[in-house]
Amino acid sequence: MSSRLEPASGPTARRAAPALWGYAATRLTGLAVLLVAAAATGEDAWHRLKGRWDAVWYVRIAEGGYGHEVTLADGGVHSDLAFFPLLPALERGLSTVLPVGAATAGLLVAWAASLAAAWGIHAVGTHVAGRRAGVVLAVLWGVYPTAFVQSMAYTETLFTAFAAWSLYAVLRERWVLAGALCTLAGLTRPSAVALIAALGVTGLVAVVRARRVDPRTAGGVLLAPLGWLAYVTFVAVREGSPTAYFDVQAAWGNSIDGGVALARFVAERLTGPQPLAGLGLIAVLALLGWVVWLCVRQRQPLPLLVYTVALVVVSLVGAAYFGSKPRLIMPAFPLLLPAAVALARLRDRALIAVLAGLALASAAYGAFTLLGSGPP
Repeated sequence: MSSRLEPASGPTARRAAPALWGYAATRLTGLAVLLVAAAATGEDAWHRLKGRWDAVWYVRIAEGGYGHEVTLADGGVHSDLAFFPLLPALERGLSTVLPVGAATAGLLVAWAASLAAAWGIHAVGTHVAGRRAGVVLAVLWGVYPTAFVQSMAYTETLFTAFAAWSLYAVLRERWVLAGALCTLAGLTRPSAVALIAALGVTGLVAVVRARRVDPRTAGGVLLAPLGWLAYVTFVAVREGSPTAYFDVQAAWGNSIDGGVALARFVAERLTGPQPLAGLGLIAVLALLGWVVWLCVRQRQPLPLLVYTVALVVVSLVGAAYFGSKPRLIMPAFPLLLPAAVALARLRDRALIAVLAGLALASAAYGAFTLLGSGPP
């Protein structure tokens, strides 16, 4: 795919305004539907967004630091060391300077990061496929099936913001900036390994092609893993074991098993009382594989392809519950680029109608999920 470079002024907020307004409209639609549904069922929508599931762990770290563990009925132990430190650090800092608690601060960080992520996604899409496709790409990310997580006090928006802008920096050959942003991503989520791989592979290819080592390229590549390595090292020193972080994740059921747990989950559905559910899962996985192939056929730039494929693989080969995998894959926004390019060819009225329909469907699914079992 040929790149359409931004002008020298770069991806300014004014140029990104349509993408930001469109993205904000999708998330406001999701919030509106959630609030109406919560009022109808007597639930507290805000508590669901900032005070449940993983958000509780982040708040506890923000307020008291690391050290909390929960012992399960089967004797297993869930430690808060499974959660990377940047979001709780921001929650603590923001709650110190503003008259809000850590939980509300987490929500504010996530919302601000979601706009930064949409802006970065628009910048990448515009660079690769033109401004209109960049706008559509940002909006499509806002209507992703599990986009309701983007309105929660979770790390998905913060990580995606760092990832999008880091990838954009690589596309513009600003390697040191890309590496610094990757360092921050590495302090946010363990899936930063996909971004680290993207910078590493792209840097290596650049060196081979140029037959020399550019200091800026080397600096960016060397910076990239420092955040991730710093936290893994912190856990290792704290627990007195070089594999401590991976042991903590394994205790949460998040070990890497090469996809065995995923295959077992699908097989259980196929042989259970509802085999159609198993067939549905196979269809979803096949669709995911087809979309990845479309990204390759689209000839997306190397850093986007490496990041996307690595993130999908990391999400699927882990032993985590299947229901969490769509959320884990959500930061892989280049998956949406083939659809963005196709939709960008539509006339304005048809495009708006399609995106509005997707926004309503995403909002309805989000309200149903949040007011039900919630995100795993």
